Amino acid sequence: MTPRRAHKVREPKGAAPPAGRSLLVVHAAELLTLRGPPGARTRGAASELGILEDGAVYVVDGRIVKVGVTAEVLRDHPRAARTIDASGRTVLPGFVDAHTHAVFAGSREGEVDWKAEGLGYAEIADRGGGILHTVGATRAASEDELVRDAAGRLRAMAAHGTTTAEVKSGYGLTTADELKILRAAERAGELAGVRVVRTFLGAHAVPPEYAGRPDAYVDAIVSEGLDAVASARAASFCDVFVERGYFSTEQARRILEAAIVRGLGAKVHADELSDTGGAALAADVGAVSADHLIHVSDAGVEGMARAGVLATLLPATSLASRMPFADGRRLVQAGVPVALGTDLSPATWCESMQLVLALARHHNGLLAAQAIVAGTINAAHAIGRAAEVGSLEPGKIADLVVLDVPSYRHLGYRIGGNAVVEVVRRGRVAVSRGLT
Repeated sequence: MTPRRAHKVREPKGAAPPAGRSLLVVHAAELLTLRGPPGARTRGAASELGILEDGAVYVVDGRIVKVGVTAEVLRDHPRAARTIDASGRTVLPGFVDAHTHAVFAGSREGEVDWKAEGLGYAEIADRGGGILHTVGATRAASEDELVRDAAGRLRAMAAHGTTTAEVKSGYGLTTADELKILRAAERAGELAGVRVVRTFLGAHAVPPEYAGRPDAYVDAIVSEGLDAVASARAASFCDVFVERGYFSTEQARRILEAAIVRGLGAKVHADELSDTGGAALAADVGAVSADHLIHVSDAGVEGMARAGVLATLLPATSLASRMPFADGRRLVQAGVPVALGTDLSPATWCESMQLVLALARHHNGLLAAQAIVAGTINAAHAIGRAAEVGSLEPGKIADLVVLDVPSYRHLGYRIGGNAVVEVVRRGRVAVSRGLT
């Protein structure tokens, strides 16, 4: 598609901007509205972007009022307190990162060499790396230190176009430390200007004090951890890492069913290292999403499609951990709604959803439009925020990104770099790179 040559905005003399905080974005070569059916997008709908050429968006007090072609929008709303001329550029909803572990202390850069030497997940853990290494550092860190470091990561994500992100706990593995992480996630989001949705992942690994007693640790999560998280309203979801050496499907079922009773949505780290039945469990308990899915079985895919469980794919993890890439095309064709996330963590230090979309196109088998749907509206469904973000429609929160590319097909075609010109969150310019 060749974008129509746009013209500059001409504001009528004497027109005053409306009362309240207002914003106009005009003359987008392509405005990707992502408008469509109310549920998560599957099959054919997973490629529908709702494209408007020479598109415009009008915003008042952080909410979208009108979306349409520029001439139509300017006819009804000729002026605003601020106008962004997006001539020759692509405008789309702010990226929604559906899976991160953004709050942690320390780093694990040495593991990159171990992976290059051929060590796998379990072997790295046996050498003192992996999740429990980060648990030690995170327990030792103060809440303020965690907030400071996480805010820096979230700011980097925002600079690449992310306006909403899920953040999991999971590096504390005691009730007090898990709550510390969840509080830090909320505070870091406020500082960085990124909307954060929190997930309790107390069942990320069995902590050292429960070594050899995983059932006892599950008892502690069910009897103490979940009550504390629910009472503090510290999370919207509960997640479990279902994998050999971590938590079985039976243990995960206990935790997730107890979480659902307490009003938390269910999520599953499923079938990442092997087929352990995580996807089938997610379907059985009515989870919102199952994440990773590198080794998901046919039965798991069928169950997710029937139950409407979203598949959150994490291609940066496959890249960083030298693992296969999940078959996104298989999931789309089976009728499973697909979302994307960075999996930002000490093992996968990726802050760019633009890179994730590129990897999804090159390695997960997603088409350009499918990757964008997965990184916006479907990701919003995966974290329970699709009623407010993920598409550009009247009434929704005005989170959007202006990219210095002429067409959506350049997302994923250009690998690396940062095409962001401006990021708008709640109708305010939160990031501006000042490109001309």
